[in-house]
Amino acid sequence: MMSAKKKLPAHEVGSGNIFADLGLPNAEEHQLKAALVVQLKRLIAERGLTQVAAATLIEMKQPDLSKLLRGQFRLVSVEKLMRMLTAFNQDVEITLKPHRKRGTAGRITFIRAA
Repeated sequence: MMSAKKKLPAHEVGSGNIFADLGLPNAEEHQLKAALVVQLKRLIAERGLTQVAAATLIEMKQPDLSKLLRGQFRLVSVEKLMRMLTAFNQDVEITLKPHRKRGTAGRITFIRAA
């Protein structure tokens, strides 16, 4: 028996960056910070660390780490987040290459190695 396809309600397809979709300034920076914080949170969980132990490892106060993990990204720079990840024995690589579309601004993307 064939089932009828459900019709989706009216909606817009997002850009892939919720911060840009919300019209926030520095949307690419926010997106990058969010991706880095997700990785930080994943590493903390994988190691079974408490926030106190993780904060000690990355040289941050526990209350500030708690705020960061809850999305308060203004507390730290992208550089500081990258340094935090290196404290977890992660390599952070930055690659620059020409943007494919001439006449448009370049973009910042995060790619997690397998």
